Amino acid sequence: MHRVVALVRPVQSTFELGVAAEVFATPRAGIPGHYEFAVCAETPGPVATTAGYAMAVPHGLEALETADTVLVPGWAPVEAPLPVGVRRALLAAHARGARLVTICSGVFALARTGLLDGRSATTHWARADQLRREFPKVSVEPDVLYVDHGDVATSAGAGAGFDLCLHLVRKDHGAAYAALLARHMVLPPHREGGQAQYAPPPDPDDGELDGLLEWAGARLGTPLSVGELAAHLNVSPRTLARRFADRLGTSPGAWLLARRVAAARTLLEETDLPVEAIAARVGLASAVNLRRRFRERVGTTPGAYRRAFRAP
Repeated sequence: MHRVVALVRPVQSTFELGVAAEVFATPRAGIPGHYEFAVCAETPGPVATTAGYAMAVPHGLEALETADTVLVPGWAPVEAPLPVGVRRALLAAHARGARLVTICSGVFALARTGLLDGRSATTHWARADQLRREFPKVSVEPDVLYVDHGDVATSAGAGAGFDLCLHLVRKDHGAAYAALLARHMVLPPHREGGQAQYAPPPDPDDGELDGLLEWAGARLGTPLSVGELAAHLNVSPRTLARRFADRLGTSPGAWLLARRVAAARTLLEETDLPVEAIAARVGLASAVNLRRRFRERVGTTPGAYRRAFRAP
């Protein structure tokens, strides 16, 4: 059995700890268990949580001495120093071959050990600049969901902890087992893309692209193509794709489709227009195409969506 030990501190995020517990600790009928899971703290006893209650932590840092994976499920506040004893225990665990894993802000604790110097790491997009400033020797990758070096691994925001933990399960026990576990948690076994799809757009620094987005957004009812978008800026489709990837973390075609579906959702919520008329208005040509794209993006039909969200 692979032993996973989560190192917590007050005030501990219940969600980030829960991510680790769901993947490594929760028993599920029909799925063999491959992990043992324990929780420890620098000082055993009650540990305050973000949910407003204190949890009883039975183990101290000695639990890390037998861990195969040491997991730090967040570190709040991120400015909190790393106690000498905790740093020593983390370095000792790493030296004897344990895997060190962090979720979201937990990377700040790991960075203070020096184990990330000269290596890449990630964290929540809102903390990426702070991590880069405080630890200039760490190569911060703000767009990815996780970074795994084998001996150390870091994840982006709390939800990306699932992505990293399932990735580790996949490495440990194969894709089929990880997919079975993900299915029971009603999660995708692997998410495409990175954090850019969830983070707000960066501050405008490309007036031409901002103008294109506004221009295209006002013409959703027309059959715009990626070539026409590129021609509007007088650039090649390849250059346009690079600008979209840099600024928005997506492709021009995917952005345009997302805008069309978003506009359709608004019309379904706010008007009584038939589906055929909405399809034409947002540039999806036909009710059949709108239904297909809507189900792909939203997971339901336009009719069901309207019944659920139509404003009275």
